[in-house]
Amino acid sequence: MNQAEKAKAFAAMHVKGDPLVLFNIWDAGSAKVVAEAGAPAVATGSWSVAAAHGYQDGESIPLELLEVVTSRIAATVDAPLTVDFEGGYAAGPEGIAANVGRIIRSGAIGVNFRDQIVGGDGLYEIDIQATRLQAAVQAGEENGVALFVNARTDIFLKERDRSRHPALLQGAKDRAAAYAEAGASGFFAPGLVDIDLVADLCGASSLPVNILIMPEAPSHADLAKSGVARISYGPGPYRRYAAMLAEMYRTVMQG
Repeated sequence: MNQAEKAKAFAAMHVKGDPLVLFNIWDAGSAKVVAEAGAPAVATGSWSVAAAHGYQDGESIPLELLEVVTSRIAATVDAPLTVDFEGGYAAGPEGIAANVGRIIRSGAIGVNFRDQIVGGDGLYEIDIQATRLQAAVQAGEENGVALFVNARTDIFLKERDRSRHPALLQGAKDRAAAYAEAGASGFFAPGLVDIDLVADLCGASSLPVNILIMPEAPSHADLAKSGVARISYGPGPYRRYAAMLAEMYRTVMQG
């Protein structure tokens, strides 16, 4: 498949009630391992990519290096590749469109695009984030790819007290509706783990909903029943890999 065909195939993998599971990778080597194990698509996690190259999360890894990582993954695996592009490395729509175009030309057919103000406090107002999303969608059109823009809200992730998540649900629904109107392809709500709230969000959103696996997250089966269309593992695989590598080292050193 060419890049445009991969984008269409990737979009078709998002089925409500039969979620696409993405075991997030961080470089060409990890992408190759996961793809050869049977993954229909590969997805980077920003935290993992940054850590694997000696950077902190939050757009600390230079965009030029991220382009190299993306191009190497795309050249190594045939599976569709979606990239966690954080906040687009820009605030305004012109910069976002230019930067997203660079990632598309590096081989990506999708991006995660968050509403958290990277390097600042809080989230972008809904109308501002909608404009930013439109710029990302436009970049896909200008590059001949139906880019899968996974609109991420950090409304739940930033509130660690999960007892307050029910009060945030309507705000998430409002963002999902606005982001859909702006042309987003999916809606990502990391930090949301209450299965009833997940089901409520899935029922309200016209976009396929993406949930992050983290401590206390529901099982794949329960997420599927709730209507989730995509499940991500975020930094989990890299952290498990790092722990395994450290344990291997300790075992070797113990003789």
